[in-house]
Amino acid sequence: MEKSLNSSLAILYVEDDSIARENGVEYLENYFHNIYEAPDAISALKLYEKHKPDIIITDIQMPKLNGLEFIKKIRHKDKKTQVIIITAFSDTKYLLEAIELKLIKYLIKPVKEKDFDDALNLCVQSIHEESSNIVDLSSSTYFDIYNQTLVRDEQIVKLRTKELELFTLLLKNKNRYVTYNEIENLIWQDSVMTKDALKTLIKNLKFKLPKDLISNLTGTGYKLAL
Repeated sequence: MEKSLNSSLAILYVEDDSIARENGVEYLENYFHNIYEAPDAISALKLYEKHKPDIIITDIQMPKLNGLEFIKKIRHKDKKTQVIIITAFSDTKYLLEAIELKLIKYLIKPVKEKDFDDALNLCVQSIHEESSNIVDLSSSTYFDIYNQTLVRDEQIVKLRTKELELFTLLLKNKNRYVTYNEIENLIWQDSVMTKDALKTLIKNLKFKLPKDLISNLTGTGYKLAL
């Protein structure tokens, strides 16, 4: 990620640990010009109102107001600002609440440099493309692309590896039927895809998705009815 490409973007970094915040800001300076920092969510809200940052990076556990409550206040009037949560909590309750706030990434401490870079790149990409990481599949079901998470009736639905790979493949090609050969090459790769194996995979995936979301064209393949 080139710093020159991000010259117009502003980042707000919120972290109550002064050493962690200093290290985080120092790292961000490699990629961004406009960086604002806050030791707590109350101060961060004031900086947000003044500078309207494009990206917010915040911890959850902070005094006065936690990170999720902070982002909820932002989301009441701003749906576009990209948000990355960095936290020590891996609890499903926090993850689900974070996803509902349409975050880019929910990163668990200690955060790997590559994961942090990937999250920042996703933020920049979403800003430039004006895209969202949330895909609505029905009134009660949505998929978080960046966190690879399916949520149905406010519950996280666990997808097995092949189920996630197939669903992602269909989602990326939602405007057309994905052929049997493509599915075999990308999902089964070096192994052989039998008709029964594919049928079972489709059946299990359909069970976890809204009714009639996956359609089949005999002799061709499958697509998502979005």
